[in-house]
Amino acid sequence: MSPFLTEPSDLDVERIISQLTLDEKVSLTAGKDFWHTVPIPRLGIPSIRLSDGPNGVRGTRFFDSVPAACLPCGTAIGATFDTNLALRIGHMLGNEAKAKGAHVILGPTVNIQRSPLGGRGFESFSEDPLLSGVIAGHYCKGIQQKNIAATLKHFVCNDMEDERMAVNIVVTERALREIYLLPFMIAIKLAQPRAIMTSYSQVNGTHVSENHHLLQTILRDEWKWDGLVMSDWFGTYSTTGAIQAGLDLEMPGPSQWRGSALSHAVTANKVKKSLDQRVRNVLNLVNYTRSSGVPENAEEHETNIEEHRSLLREVASQSIVLLKNSVLPLKKTKVAVIGPNSKIATYCGGGSASLRPYYTVTPFEGLASQAQVEFSQGTYGHQLLPQLGSRLHTLGGQRGFQWRVYNEAPQAASRRVLETRVLTDSDVFFLDYSHPELAPIWFSDAEGVFVPEESGTYDFGLAVQGTGKLYVDGTLLVSNVEDQKPGASFLGSGTVEETGTMELVAGREYRILVQWGCAKTSKLKVPGVVDFGHGGFRFSACKKLPDQAMMEAIALARSAEQVVLFAGLSGEWESEGQDRKTMDLPPHTDELISKVLDANPNAVIAIQSGTPVAMPWIDKANTVIHAWYGGNETGNAIADVIFGEVNPVSKPKCVWMKLTFQSGKLPLTIPRKLKQNPAYLNFKSEAGRCLYGEDVYVGYRYYEKVEVEPLFPFGHGLSYTSFELSDVDIGESVRVKIKNTGDVAGAEVIQVYVAPVAPPIERPEKELKGFTKVFLKAGEEKFAEVELDIMRATSYWDEYSGQWCSQAGQYRVLVGTSSAGKFVEGSLEVDLTTYWTGL
Repeated sequence: MSPFLTEPSDLDVERIISQLTLDEKVSLTAGKDFWHTVPIPRLGIPSIRLSDGPNGVRGTRFFDSVPAACLPCGTAIGATFDTNLALRIGHMLGNEAKAKGAHVILGPTVNIQRSPLGGRGFESFSEDPLLSGVIAGHYCKGIQQKNIAATLKHFVCNDMEDERMAVNIVVTERALREIYLLPFMIAIKLAQPRAIMTSYSQVNGTHVSENHHLLQTILRDEWKWDGLVMSDWFGTYSTTGAIQAGLDLEMPGPSQWRGSALSHAVTANKVKKSLDQRVRNVLNLVNYTRSSGVPENAEEHETNIEEHRSLLREVASQSIVLLKNSVLPLKKTKVAVIGPNSKIATYCGGGSASLRPYYTVTPFEGLASQAQVEFSQGTYGHQLLPQLGSRLHTLGGQRGFQWRVYNEAPQAASRRVLETRVLTDSDVFFLDYSHPELAPIWFSDAEGVFVPEESGTYDFGLAVQGTGKLYVDGTLLVSNVEDQKPGASFLGSGTVEETGTMELVAGREYRILVQWGCAKTSKLKVPGVVDFGHGGFRFSACKKLPDQAMMEAIALARSAEQVVLFAGLSGEWESEGQDRKTMDLPPHTDELISKVLDANPNAVIAIQSGTPVAMPWIDKANTVIHAWYGGNETGNAIADVIFGEVNPVSKPKCVWMKLTFQSGKLPLTIPRKLKQNPAYLNFKSEAGRCLYGEDVYVGYRYYEKVEVEPLFPFGHGLSYTSFELSDVDIGESVRVKIKNTGDVAGAEVIQVYVAPVAPPIERPEKELKGFTKVFLKAGEEKFAEVELDIMRATSYWDEYSGQWCSQAGQYRVLVGTSSAGKFVEGSLEVDLTTYWTGL
């Protein structure tokens, strides 16, 4: 019997398999639609709902979705180094899933950040497989304690976006095992997640969704995992090959590869017993989800409760990393706020991880809620112009714009409206939109009224997957129909943003009209990118900054005692569908930061990004924090850190206490420049393949091996207090004495690294093998304990034997608070070489 069957079970899986017709079996192995599996009512098999993670639970719609709780991004969660927090995150997500009527959460993402340029790097937890796997395991455990199924993704080597559906990842078996598969292996051992999603790419010549070595030999035979394997959306590329390799569920539906093609393959004896196993795994997952209490086709609703808001604020504040500090915490008096990220809520990265949040808090709003603030923009940091939708009102006075659907083109003699809605989000993605009367080629209009607050020159923008035109008061200002250029919009399947300019007068009403045609009206096809659904449009506008804007910001910095400058990236710069070209901040940002620091060296620089950015001004800066993408509570969490406040959390009512910053740590290395990154020469598809040439030397493993000092090392993060380690003892666990030698309470992350003394093959200088987070009052001293599985902690993958090898010999055990800090050291001896496989 499968270990995933929940007792008592409503479905007798083996009896049902014997009663299913061939067509019914085939139908169960693909989705019904974008988010649901196929039901078989005559046998009592319900449809179950899958919903995107990992930043939150979106529900069933990209387009006009029900708002949700938005977590800080994956790297932010990794920066907490806090397994208990990951467990509580899972509990919250389980409750959110029930609110959205979802049985399965498509998360967490446990891929590895090979390079700062990875478009989806922000989704993953760490460059280190142990940290990633341990956090993921507790995250999954929390979700499944609410009887909602968790999905590890993307299995495996889904670490860049360049030609992601076509590229062949060429990787040694050793690197595959020690770096890229290891987080999956750890998370499975800790939590037995009920599902796994395959990556888009090939690995060593075969797409993962039809890769027998990965799906059957390793995942099922060696690891004895018995859950459901699903494809990433449109990530199935064959019928017989995928079924035989172990891909249980093709998503989304309706099926492209199964259906009549699979029935024919079964009839022709190309697929035999493997079909029943695929069906069995689908039914076992259906059985597991019956204990969730989520009814079939449940209505979606919002949770948005104080307990969740409090947790979101805690996670975001715990994740913030203090890179340098000489002035924080600030006094709650008067603060000058400067910079491009100040008045925008960069709460999430882009792509399928993004969602519509219950609310957002900008850094400006967060600081303004606790102190008196002055503001100067300085420069913009957007890649695309800011969305216009929420700044419009309808002709009837409602906030937002009126959206209308037609089967006829704008130039048709008569047009019949199929549907009308009022929307506020002007990044409109029809990926999962449906209407019973919708024609194969269809059109829509978006119309609203814009009243500018300031007179001046305004830029308007329009990006589409499809075709579109933007009019202001009947004047065609932007046409995105002919000679379209591929861009990052709509997960890489859309165009660049085309723009037009117009002089506007403050207080006057301007009628904005966007006329759009679905994806099939466009000739643009982007190779190596998923062609998602019906397409979409994004319209935007922004007043041009005057030439003196930067000088005004510098003058404010010079005159202020306390200054915070907010800069960084956003979901436009870091997104599924595209990799970054450089580590640079947006144009003019570095110039602004450098000049503000010249005017006021004590200015606090707050950077938001999901992965590393270049900091050419770092030697000028005395205080720098890294704030990631902080979810709903972004601004409040940043303010809590800047003013030395934290949320003690998880009480029926939110109680705020004056404590101290709880020390986030870098879950990845920040290099001084891109060329120092180990994947610099191997981070794109070349002739259809990408060589993982750095092998096992990913992240800090590389910098230490070649003795290149990064800008900030893995595991680095300061506190508002200080700690001292001593008296390390190595046994079945690592025990170390830690003392808070400062004046305030605080937390420290104990990091345990293992270093082989005389390895028989080339190995990293040391590797993280355990960690724990310890809270201490001022002056308090205690012993911290970190579990250490000696066999696993000393093992490498031996390619000659095809097994893990714990080599006999001596190993140093280094206990510290950063990968490059001071260590207290012990040692251990392995007496006998051991070979092993499995979890």
